[in-house]
This record gives sequence, structure tokens and C-alpha cells, in this order.
Amino acid sequence: MHDPRYDLSWDDLRIIQSIGRTGAVAMAAEMLGINTSTIARRLAKAEETLGVTLFDRRRTGYLATSEGEEMIALAGRVELDVISVTRRVSSRMQGHAGDLRITTSDSILHHFLTPIIADFKAINPEIRVETIVGNHTLNLARGESDIAVRATNNPPENLFGRKVATIAWAPYGRLGDLVQSTGTLERQWISYCGDLSGLRAVRVLEENVSQDDITYRTGSVAGVAAAIAAGMGAGFLPCMLGDLMPELTRIGEIEPLLSDDLWLLTHPDIRKSGRVCAFMSHCIDAISKRRGLIEGLERRDPAKADGQSAAD
Repeated sequence: MHDPRYDLSWDDLRIIQSIGRTGAVAMAAEMLGINTSTIARRLAKAEETLGVTLFDRRRTGYLATSEGEEMIALAGRVELDVISVTRRVSSRMQGHAGDLRITTSDSILHHFLTPIIADFKAINPEIRVETIVGNHTLNLARGESDIAVRATNNPPENLFGRKVATIAWAPYGRLGDLVQSTGTLERQWISYCGDLSGLRAVRVLEENVSQDDITYRTGSVAGVAAAIAAGMGAGFLPCMLGDLMPELTRIGEIEPLLSDDLWLLTHPDIRKSGRVCAFMSHCIDAISKRRGLIEGLERRDPAKADGQSAAD
């Protein structure tokens, strides 16, 4: 005897999932590109088929019942399976062509990673690269990004990747403000806030500098570098950023407590994709040649006007 519950499709699960995410039929319809009446009809049919109420209809919106929560969770699992299979299949066909999405932070992208991407594009012109800048972790399993280039000491266990270097941090000031006679100054300091308020650099400053001397905060590492260059004060930066900016100079030694690991990460489902493999290999090779910069071993001599490192 045919069980009508087997008539539920992936489209039905997507509708249930979308209503659960948005809490409204109209917003779910907009998300899926389906008209509102179709969404409402499919939801009513699914509830009839299952013999349960999936959502409580309230004035404030649709609230999932316990049965609805189970169906939303099921939809999430099915979604991941669908994405996993389609990505594996498509990656076999695309090779060194197609779209490649990379997520990283502003401090890694601007001066360090962008030239590496430019060299990669010159070799692989048919790969279209999109970079997504942010400090939050995108969901590689859901296809929000293909590769993550991240500074972290705790990479997600569900991702495939490689530690490629250790990022050194040091205090920096504006080159023109350096006092050669004493080597020190009573300084104003720049710190981090927002998503970066948990950085160890914040704690080091708060433990060693008066709050009155921390006069500017920003939620961007590149923003701290720009503020130092503008003469707003001194601050802690990754050496791979601070040592590439000729207007900045170190005003102290590398702080070991602030070190991060630099990781290249991707999802196991696509790690053998042609374009992913190509970029990972290119990036690993390029980073190995700049390991001295990343680990703070190419300290620039402030006396050199051409901005070359003391190691050159």
C-alpha cells in the first residue's frame, strides 16, 4: 500500500526550511522565487500528508512546532548532501576554469594575498576569482566559499587544509614619528574592537597601557595600520602587514604571545577540484617564499629610504 508520506519532495523540504528561517510565508516565497500562494498551498499539503502541524501561525510570524523543527533539521541535512554531491560532480568537470571564491581578512588580502592572486590569475586566466573579506567564518560546507585563508590557532576540524606559516605580531609606529635619540616616546595607542575585541593584542595593551592612552579603536586590522600611518598612535600589527607599509616601522620586538597560525582551508568534498588544487598549490608555493616576511624575519631598516627589508 502506498504511503503518502513518500510523496514529500526536496522542494517541500526547502519550503519548510525557508519558512523556518524567515518566520514568514512572504519572505520564504521571496527567498525561493516562488509566489506566496504556492508556498502556502505546499505547506498546507505537507502538513496534511504528515498529519501534523509544522508551524504555529502567530501574529508575529510562523513559529516551528517540535515536528516542524525536526523537518527543518532534516532539510538542513538533505541540503548538505545535495551540495556535497553536486560539488564533487561539478568539480570533476570544471578543471582549471570556473569560479573560485576565497574568504580572508582585510589584513591578509590587501598587501599580501592580492599579489599572489594576481600571479595566479595570470597563469589561470579562465578562473574567475571572488574574494570575500571578513573576520567571521563562512560555511564552506554550504558553498559560501571555496577556500579560506585564515589566521587561526584552531582551524575547524571538518575542513581540509594546511598550516603554511606562523604569523608574527609586533608594535608599530609611523616612521616619521620615530625618535632616534631615545628610541621611546610616551605614546597614544590604537587598539581593536567589535569582532576583533577578542584578539590577544587587545589584552596585551590593556594590561600594559593606561586606558587614557588608548585613544582609538577599530574592528579592522587594516584600519589600525591606516590609523598608525595617519599619525593617530602606535599599535600592534601582523608583521606581514606592518613590514610591507613603508610609512610604518617597528617600535619594539616581536610579541610571541600574539602569534597566529596561517592556514589554507577548503572543504573535503572539493579539495580535488582542479581550480581549488591549482590555487592551493600556487598559494603554498608563494607563501613559502615569503615565510620570512610572515614570521617577522625581514625587518625593514628605517634608515633605508627605498623601503627594502634589512634581509635584502
